[in-house]
Amino acid sequence: MNVRYVISNTCPLSFFIQENAGAFEMDINVLITSASRKVGLVESFKAALKQEKVNGKVITVDNNPLSAAFYVSDKYYTVAKSSKSEFMPMILDICEKEKIKLLIPTRDGELLLFAQNKQLFKKKGTTVMVSPPEAIEICNDKYLFYKYLKKNNIPTPSTYLPNQINLASVTYPLIIKSKSGSGSKGIFKVENEKQLRFFLDYVSDPIAQEFVRGKEYTIDLFSDFSGTVLSVVPRERIETFGGESYKGKTVKDCQIIEETKKLAEKLGTIGHITVQCIENDGEIKFIEINPRFGGGASLGFAAGANTPAMLLKLLRGKKLNPSIGDFEERVMLRYTKDVFI
Repeated sequence: MNVRYVISNTCPLSFFIQENAGAFEMDINVLITSASRKVGLVESFKAALKQEKVNGKVITVDNNPLSAAFYVSDKYYTVAKSSKSEFMPMILDICEKEKIKLLIPTRDGELLLFAQNKQLFKKKGTTVMVSPPEAIEICNDKYLFYKYLKKNNIPTPSTYLPNQINLASVTYPLIIKSKSGSGSKGIFKVENEKQLRFFLDYVSDPIAQEFVRGKEYTIDLFSDFSGTVLSVVPRERIETFGGESYKGKTVKDCQIIEETKKLAEKLGTIGHITVQCIENDGEIKFIEINPRFGGGASLGFAAGANTPAMLLKLLRGKKLNPSIGDFEERVMLRYTKDVFI
């Protein structure tokens, strides 16, 4: 059950979508990789095709044949893991066979691979929603991301490699996490030197980060294929599980919206990304960026920033002007659903 709040005020950045009357029509088949249990994302693209009155199918791939998303998609394929040499040829073959127009990578570990091979897909007539390789590399390495933010004077928690920690002057608590981890897996809060030593040894390729108190936000940001930011929707993380938001609400915080927009423009991201930050007494500190759809992205869709539909419009040659701040405040309550096959 969703609880809906509608408000009339919008941020000063608000614009409206305008469509190019000369846009052309085409069939659009969508391929979602690493589909796993991303049922909501598959259903959102199916709904967007229907809403936009576009002929097309939503096809999914994953290395696990028992992926729930397979059973809500129009067609599915079991493929090799992205770490295997046969993965990319398999995906290219599927794109050619199924006449895929839009490819959506959804797992951090495969983003760079798709970014580096974007032109191979273009030759097949497939557009890949992925940011440039240099942006992916920065986002995939949490210490590299920290250095990028510091260099550009963007607020972020102090972050250290293990050999940079001065045990005599360290301030607790600290957060220990992997440089390349995703979600909340492998993230630990340490309160003393004993715990710090243990988790620095326990976590693979660790970093230590200042613990910041405040409200956590995930921001769904969408840019067109030239990097122009079209939509920014902050959502407060009320409750999370496994790194995904299970209870959340969209919030019209103009400061978060503007600062996130500036960050994405500086980094040059493409398509739908999710940005993590913490806000405390008006101070915003950015934590990380996942340059892909996040688990709770459907809240942004429901609030009015329907980025799957925006992607379809762009592929059909329609022009979208920024609609930043043009969304409703809504609450999302997620739950697990059983699939029987």
